[in-house]
Amino acid sequence: MENSKLAEYFGNMIVKKDTVAEQFASLSIPSFIRDWFIRKYADSEGNVDPAFVADRIKAILPRKDDWNALLDKMINTGSTVKFMAKIKVDIDIGTSVVTFELPDFGVTGSDTRIDPTVWAEVKDDFLDCNGAVWGIAEFYYGKVTVGKNEMGKIKLKSFKSFRPYKIDTEYYKRARAHFELDEWIDVLLGAIDYNADGFENDEKFMMLRRLLPFVEKRLNLIELAPKGTGKSYLFSQISRRGWLSSGGVMTRAKMFYDMRLKTEGLVMNYDFVALDEIATIKFPDAAEMQGAMKGFLESGKYSVGVKSGSGDAGVVLLGNIPNSKMDVNENMFDRLPEIFRESALLDRFHGFIEGWKIPRMNESKKVKGWALNCEYFAEIMHELRSDISYRAIVDDIVLVERNADTRDVTAVKRIATAFLKLLFPHYRTSDDVDKELFDKYCLTPAVSMRDIIRKQLSILDTEYKKDMPEFGIKGYRE
Repeated sequence: MENSKLAEYFGNMIVKKDTVAEQFASLSIPSFIRDWFIRKYADSEGNVDPAFVADRIKAILPRKDDWNALLDKMINTGSTVKFMAKIKVDIDIGTSVVTFELPDFGVTGSDTRIDPTVWAEVKDDFLDCNGAVWGIAEFYYGKVTVGKNEMGKIKLKSFKSFRPYKIDTEYYKRARAHFELDEWIDVLLGAIDYNADGFENDEKFMMLRRLLPFVEKRLNLIELAPKGTGKSYLFSQISRRGWLSSGGVMTRAKMFYDMRLKTEGLVMNYDFVALDEIATIKFPDAAEMQGAMKGFLESGKYSVGVKSGSGDAGVVLLGNIPNSKMDVNENMFDRLPEIFRESALLDRFHGFIEGWKIPRMNESKKVKGWALNCEYFAEIMHELRSDISYRAIVDDIVLVERNADTRDVTAVKRIATAFLKLLFPHYRTSDDVDKELFDKYCLTPAVSMRDIIRKQLSILDTEYKKDMPEFGIKGYRE
């Protein structure tokens, strides 16, 4: 596909990534932030001066090691500091006091405050998005009265949300109609920082399966893959609306609701929660976590103590697998922690990604030339999550065996809907659907992904049949 075609239909929403993206890798910034800087400082040919941009990034995006110096400047000189940060706000129900956290600097709400006048000016930016919000913020040190005492707090002076693009999903859908499917798949790969020419066709399609939870609510997946296939990168760097947890400890409080702090967990604040290096994650409250996970994966609801809530996050388990275990007909799930080896819990995961079919990353697979901006594409995917028209199309044209297991049907339809959003967003009604393409690229892979889950269930628990129900397509394969 020629770059001119991408430019014709997406204009300001593309950036020239080339090797400059690689030069920014050492700065440890997410791809969506990187692309914003590239676009901001690029010339008419899309080129940037890497040294200049790197200096700008360092000036506006401090490291965790810089926090004490910033703190000293605020407290001891009375200065205001301004930089790009990820901020999470909290409103105390009892006192209506608004505080904030700076997760990247380890700053908690106990040390911060947002005055009512400032909150009135900035709250729309925070209330529009759950979880932490990226933006340019100004901070200063000030006193607040707590009871009869005065205490020093870090205060927010101003905030401008990181929202560099106007997202028009209807235009995006119309633009898709001007690309052949193979061209469109290459566009999607470029948007997530991969060079389509470095992959075989089957490898491209397998790679795109990782994006399914980005476009569909509460889509739960398991991927086992060799090391070095890019799992961590995709789930941590492409979208500000996802959360990747690698190793360490995961508690019910962090995942769902913290009764001590009275704060909502990850599933309430993000589009997806990916648990990476799953074999190394510790679950100290395993029984509680397992119970909460079952309820959430089934219905999107949780109950912790007297607190109940619901969220739209998908849960993704990511793990490494040796060559000897790459067989869907053998027990692969012994690689998972004990709490995930229960059949009733595993049944609630919709599909499996055969990560060993994704090649190890190398230089030929890094993005080259013009591509869709990561931030723009990530926001498009987020908006598509709420578009129910695609599920209506799937419900209208997919035929299901009468006695099919409900969880199988839910899984297949949810995955097929996600594929439809990714690959054919220009389909607006069932009459628009090319049913041959839908069968090949949406329904058949959805059945295949769920089929692996079912095979694994039958190995773990004899109550589960290994055979999937039959699915068809109205007017095409009945």
